[in-house]
Amino acid sequence: MDQNREKLGSRLGFILLSAGCAIGCGNVWKFPWMTGAYGGGGFVLVYVLCLVLLGLPALTMEFAIGRASQASPVKMYQKLEKPGQKWHIHGAFALLGNLALMAFYTVVTGWMMYYFVMFLLGRTADLGFVSMITNPGINVGYLAVAVVIGFLVLSFDLQGGLERVTKYLMVALFVLMLVLAIHSATLSGAKDGLSFYLVPDFSKINGSVVVAAMNQAFFTLSIGIGSMAIFGSYIGKERSLLGESVNVILLDTFVAIMAGFIMFPACFTYGIEVDAGPSLLFNTMATVFNNMNGGRVWGTLFFLFMVFAAFSTELAVFENILACVRELTGWSRPKGCVVCGIGIFLLALTTALGYSVFSFQPFAEGSAWLDFWDFIVSTNLLPVGALIFSIFCCYKIGWGWDNFIAEANAGKGLKVQNWMKPIFKFFVPVCVAALYIYGLATFGWK
Repeated sequence: MDQNREKLGSRLGFILLSAGCAIGCGNVWKFPWMTGAYGGGGFVLVYVLCLVLLGLPALTMEFAIGRASQASPVKMYQKLEKPGQKWHIHGAFALLGNLALMAFYTVVTGWMMYYFVMFLLGRTADLGFVSMITNPGINVGYLAVAVVIGFLVLSFDLQGGLERVTKYLMVALFVLMLVLAIHSATLSGAKDGLSFYLVPDFSKINGSVVVAAMNQAFFTLSIGIGSMAIFGSYIGKERSLLGESVNVILLDTFVAIMAGFIMFPACFTYGIEVDAGPSLLFNTMATVFNNMNGGRVWGTLFFLFMVFAAFSTELAVFENILACVRELTGWSRPKGCVVCGIGIFLLALTTALGYSVFSFQPFAEGSAWLDFWDFIVSTNLLPVGALIFSIFCCYKIGWGWDNFIAEANAGKGLKVQNWMKPIFKFFVPVCVAALYIYGLATFGWK
C-alpha cells in the first residue's frame, strides 16, 4: 500500500464525494429527458431495477478494485493482475473515457452557469437553448470558467480542496432540491405530471427502453471508467463496500427522482412537451419560470442547483484524470491541474463549437459532437467497463472471487453474501453483454 497516498478525512467525505461524482447532469439534465423520451413511469421502473441488479454489484466491484490497488485507473490493474496478464490495457481506456466524458460535460456545466447568470440578472425574455448553443462566445467563455474553477479547487490538497468543497455543494444541493420539489407539488398539473412519471405503462417497455435504462444507470453512477475506483483508493478498510455502495446509490437515486418531481408537474402545468430531448430542462424550465409568480427567484434557485450538481461530478472526474496523470508523470498537484485543465479545455472546444464553427453530424440528422462523445462514453465505455470489472473480479483469469470478497467485505457494514455470487458472476456480465450488443444493433446510426 502507498503510505504517501492522499486520503479523505472522513467516511462522510467519501460518501458525499462518491455520491457527488454520481450525482450531476446525468440525474437532473439527462434522466428527466430520457424519462420523457422513453415513456415515463415504465422507464423509471426499469432504471431502478438496473440500479439495483446491475449498478450495485458493478459499483461494489469498482470500489473494491480501487481500494485494493490504492492506485488510479491507469495503475490499478498492475497492482492486482497476475504476471503476464493484460488487464491494465483497460486502465488506459478508463482514462480516455474520463477525458471523453469531460469533452462534453464541461460544456453542459457551462450551459448551467449561463442560465443561472441570466436568471440572476433577470435577462430571460429572449433566453433560448438553440441561440445559446450556436453562440461561440457564450460556449467558449463559460467552458473556460467551468474548467478554471474545477482545477482551481483541485490545486489544493485532497481534504482541503475537493473534499471540503464537495461537502458544501452536496448539502446545498439536497436542500435546494427539496424546496423546488415541494413547490412543484403545488402546481395545477402536479397530479397528471406525477402520474406520467410514476405510473408505469408496460406497453411502452421494450428492448430499447431496457438498454437506455441500463446505460443511464451506468452513466449516472459513473461506473466502468474508473471514476469510482479512484475514491475507493482514498479510503481505509473500516467499512465494507457493499454498504457504502448502497449509500451512494440511495443518494444518487434520491436526486434523480427529485429531479422528476420538479420537472414533470411543471411540464404538465404549462403544456410543455415531455419528450423534447436534451433541450427539455433549458427551454421548458425557462418557459415555466417566465410564466409563474416569482419565476426569476425560482429560476435562479433551480439553475443554481443545476450548477452545484454539474460541478459535483466535474470535480470528481477531474480528480480522477488528475490522479492518473500525476501517477504517470510524478507531477505536483498544481502543475497537473494546469496541464490537465488546458488539455480538457482544448478537447471540449469540439463540443462548445460543435453547433457553430465545428459542425459535425456523426449519426442521425441533427446529431453533433456532444452525441459523438456521449456515444463513446455511455453506449460503449461504461457498459464494456462494467463487464470487464465483473469478469476481473469474479473469475480466476483476473483478480478472482476470493480476493474480491476479502476486499469488499473488509470492515463493518453490509457484506456480499454467498447467495449473491451468481448475480455478480453470471447475471451481471451476461445481462450487460446482451444489452450492449442489442444496443449497438438497434442504435440510430443514420
